[in-house]
Amino acid sequence: MAWKEFRRGKGNKKETQEFEFNLEENLSELHIDLTKRTYKPLPYVSFFVFDPKKRHIHKANIRDRVLHQAVFRVLYPIFDKYFIHDSYASRFEKGVHAAVYRLESFLNKVSSNNKFITFALKCDIRKFFDSIDHEILLGIIEKRINDDGAIWLLDVIIGSFEKQAGQGLPLGNVTSQLFGNIYLNELDQFVKRRLKQKYYIRYCDDFVILSKNQEELLKLISVIQNFLMNKLGLWLHERKVEVCKYSQGIDFLGYVLRPYSKFIRVKTKKRLLRKVNQSNLDSYMGILRHCDGHKVKAGIFDRMFDKDFWG
Repeated sequence: MAWKEFRRGKGNKKETQEFEFNLEENLSELHIDLTKRTYKPLPYVSFFVFDPKKRHIHKANIRDRVLHQAVFRVLYPIFDKYFIHDSYASRFEKGVHAAVYRLESFLNKVSSNNKFITFALKCDIRKFFDSIDHEILLGIIEKRINDDGAIWLLDVIIGSFEKQAGQGLPLGNVTSQLFGNIYLNELDQFVKRRLKQKYYIRYCDDFVILSKNQEELLKLISVIQNFLMNKLGLWLHERKVEVCKYSQGIDFLGYVLRPYSKFIRVKTKKRLLRKVNQSNLDSYMGILRHCDGHKVKAGIFDRMFDKDFWG
């Protein structure tokens, strides 16, 4: 099953075909290495992507990625049931648009359909994946996994990459997204259970807390920072922490929400109009279906009269 899931969408790639040509032998060797605890991950291949900001990706060898998929399949249902409802990154039936719609619902509730002034505390964690502490992460995992062999393997996978001594997860691993959610679930539980914040949403390392009380949100910043620093070895991004007013617009996951309107942020609009072409048209139009995108759609239709649009 892990191989079938891994192969989906990758069947035409050369490395997939080569691995599949000797599939039984490759999987048998991997099984022996795991049984004898002689398994060692192969070196990562690194490269950069722009989506839109520059990200450094580290891609594991196909053998290791197949194993990561199998580990993910086992761990996900164990940990997902302990996550809060309003954690939206890398989870089944969640995602960006679900998070934005949930924030929109929260804003309507807190403002009583725009009758009351509402504020949002927006935070971002500085260099999140690079800063995840291996020892802390494994300690959190051990609270739910009581199997010596599993812990050994997870220790090997987590330790296969370091941004600095004992820290960092590779952005290219399917396990990294799950490990990130496991790590920040500690923050989620703290905010929801200890700080009693009802209107809290997190997507990866971006999170928002809503309140009618601006001073309350300002006081939360130092409390959250102390928790992150003392418990998880993380820091808020000093330039990406702000308390903003709903009436002035709340920028979250590429969308800006205001009373009675929701639209894509200016940078996203410019990038979309610059990059839209025949191959990505449906994808971009899908993004605009979730907001007030009439002007952007008009700009796209204007682009369609450009001969370069059609290649």
